[in-house]
Amino acid sequence: MDFREVMESKYRDLLVNFIKDESEQALYQGQKFSRKSIEQKISPEDIVSLHKSIMMELYPEMPDYVSKSFDILLEVMIGYGFAYREHQSLRHVQEELRSEMEIAANVQQTLLSTEIPSAEGLDIGAISVPAKMMNGDYYHFVHDDNQFINIAIADVIGKGIPAAMCMSMIKYAMDSLPENRNMPSNVLENLNRVVEQNVDPSMFITMFYGAYDILTHTFHYASAGHEPGLYYEAKTSEFSELKTKGLLLGVDKKAKYQQFEKEIFVGDMIILMSDGVTECRTEEGFLDKEVLLGYIRKHMHLNAQGIVQQVYKELEKIQDFHLRDDFTLIIFKREV
Repeated sequence: MDFREVMESKYRDLLVNFIKDESEQALYQGQKFSRKSIEQKISPEDIVSLHKSIMMELYPEMPDYVSKSFDILLEVMIGYGFAYREHQSLRHVQEELRSEMEIAANVQQTLLSTEIPSAEGLDIGAISVPAKMMNGDYYHFVHDDNQFINIAIADVIGKGIPAAMCMSMIKYAMDSLPENRNMPSNVLENLNRVVEQNVDPSMFITMFYGAYDILTHTFHYASAGHEPGLYYEAKTSEFSELKTKGLLLGVDKKAKYQQFEKEIFVGDMIILMSDGVTECRTEEGFLDKEVLLGYIRKHMHLNAQGIVQQVYKELEKIQDFHLRDDFTLIIFKREV
């Protein structure tokens, strides 16, 4: 006896027992029957059809309008069955995509991982949190020699796997630069040519590149349309923007980038970020810049890593713990 024959026999018993006793036990057995039917891929319309045939067999004098009501129910269940199977298929596709995204996110994290360098007299903190699985932000430290600590922070205009692929390309393009790593303008010009030749025209990348000279405590930097960095002067307790200008990467392969420099004194800080920090949105609108500076001041007594983590927690809280954009914040703090 195959499952359908067993199913018909069991359903008949369930139906007869419930009509006779109206017991809770029969209803419970009906739920178990439903789960078993789903496992065996029995469609809802098959069950309705079986129900109708058993009822007509049990009650041959059943009114015609009752019989017709089963017909319309059967048609409804046919449509429901199609929709349910389509829904299950879409769920399966979504689960596969989610699994692939998790793998891609893990690969991205591995490929783009970087270590925060250490240098005497310089405290560095960094945090980068994706709004979704894949991170459209990217930061990378390069400490090639004893004199310079280089930092690149970038943001892809575009999200998901394409953005992650762009970031991987940028990372390996940076690794392959033969020289002039300590010249931010040259780095951006080289990367700009790579992006213009290899990235889809609909995607652009902003980047800020800086080279911190540990011996002279001078910060050399250039920007390709990236969010301006901030400078905190301990002597005056004031914040100011790091003067920058430059075209996004990938727009014009002949673009030139101007290089700037800033002397850093004891207690001063360089604050770099992505637009997920400055364009933080709440129910009242975009975050006011003074609010951000207030959070930095509030936690300024901490080390650099403590500051970036606490500022992130503050901004996450005012967004109801739901990031609307990727968040990256980096701080260089001169100690001696």
